[in-house]
Amino acid sequence: MNRTLRITVIAALIALLVAVGITSFAQTDSAAEGALVSADWLEANLDNPSVRVIEVSVIPGVYERGHIPGAVNLVWHTDLVDTVQRDIVSRVRFEELARAAGINDDTTVVLYGDNNNWFAAWGAWIFDIYGLSDVRLLDGGRVKWEADGRALSTSPASVDAGTFSAAEPDLTLRARLWDVLSVVDGEAAGVLVDIRSGAEYRGEVFAPEGVQELSVRAGHIPGAVNVPWGQNVNEDGTFKSVEELREFYAGLGIDGSTPIITYCRIGERAALTWFVLNRLLGYEAAVYDGSWTEYGNTVGVPVVNLAGTVWGGQ
Repeated sequence: MNRTLRITVIAALIALLVAVGITSFAQTDSAAEGALVSADWLEANLDNPSVRVIEVSVIPGVYERGHIPGAVNLVWHTDLVDTVQRDIVSRVRFEELARAAGINDDTTVVLYGDNNNWFAAWGAWIFDIYGLSDVRLLDGGRVKWEADGRALSTSPASVDAGTFSAAEPDLTLRARLWDVLSVVDGEAAGVLVDIRSGAEYRGEVFAPEGVQELSVRAGHIPGAVNVPWGQNVNEDGTFKSVEELREFYAGLGIDGSTPIITYCRIGERAALTWFVLNRLLGYEAAVYDGSWTEYGNTVGVPVVNLAGTVWGGQ
């Protein structure tokens, strides 16, 4: 092969590689970029000083029994909420927590937890509300990390205090009771997504067996679509692909053309579906963290109870 021909062949290969690269980039979904990290990526970045790993698990004591090396623990029911009035953690308190966790304004925060990242997603929602710019979830969460046989540590994280400054809360990410009722009454456009089990949605049960948080009415909010949270994930706990999720929700009439409100029983599982709709698909979505324990206990609001179950105080 003469020199001219070699140059021609090399140029053609470079052009092909560039074309493939451009095509691959074009096929990725911009809304999902920066929302997830893989276990491989996280393992390679555990010593990266610009990355802070945060565990938010449902079950108490899980972190203490072993966590991703260097991870800081946040407890969802004491750290991320107001422990006196029913509300999310205040801006001042959240800023204190974030700084104590070594977070700066330009830190990449990676959250993970047990139970398919239920409350890790709740944590991501709180971080987004208070304006941290780079917040991601570990795809597959704690379950996949352990299933892969990756390292765990029992040593408490040792971090230098950060300088993060919390922003005014972004209230577009949060729905309140009056926002929900505006949708129910047809005064505002919106889709209500109930991510609880079918039995809860139909009013056959008030809540899953053994939970403490209850309502005195069973059923669902009028007009809500029932999409149990498990529809978002694969068997190994990773999220389904953006293409699968977009097609699935479009089949239910949820395509991002109308604002979305997600709810569950106390608001935390709803954050997982919010993460899918808002962070992965790029749709306008908010979490109704009052959820069924507020709505089902509110006097005078309309309820759909397909099963007709009536609470008897037992």
